[in-house]
Amino acid sequence: MDGWIFPLHKWRGRIASLLLLGLFLHGPVPLEGKATVEQMLKSGEMIRSVCLGKAKVSEDLVNGLRDSQFVDVKELKCYVNCVMEMMQTMKKGKLNYEASMKQIDTIMPDELAEPMRRALDICRNASDGIKNNCDSAYAMLQCISKNNPKFIFP
Repeated sequence: MDGWIFPLHKWRGRIASLLLLGLFLHGPVPLEGKATVEQMLKSGEMIRSVCLGKAKVSEDLVNGLRDSQFVDVKELKCYVNCVMEMMQTMKKGKLNYEASMKQIDTIMPDELAEPMRRALDICRNASDGIKNNCDSAYAMLQCISKNNPKFIFP
């Protein structure tokens, strides 16, 4: 956690709440309560901004993730870890499978949810045995990207 601007564990719940609030403020939400792809992308920008500053990684490298370009750079790996921890999908280098599935079921638009569920099932153990949190999150994201044809990431 070197170089962190503020303690993440104290803000995680608030940031997650703000993210959810942002999802609903960026436009009407369908009756089933799921966000649109556009709403997800807009809300992801807040997390992206925070994690870009913390990880001190170039935007070009981060933008490459959207095209499944995984460069072996420590800062990029730590950016991924930051995003996944803020989204509460990973904690201390371990996948939070139940929370991830709950988020998929309650927030993700249907066109993204099913491919993500399948990828998460396939990748559930992708980071097992990896001790470094940044490396662990990166391995998880690489697996999800490889197994999800509708992969998106902030």
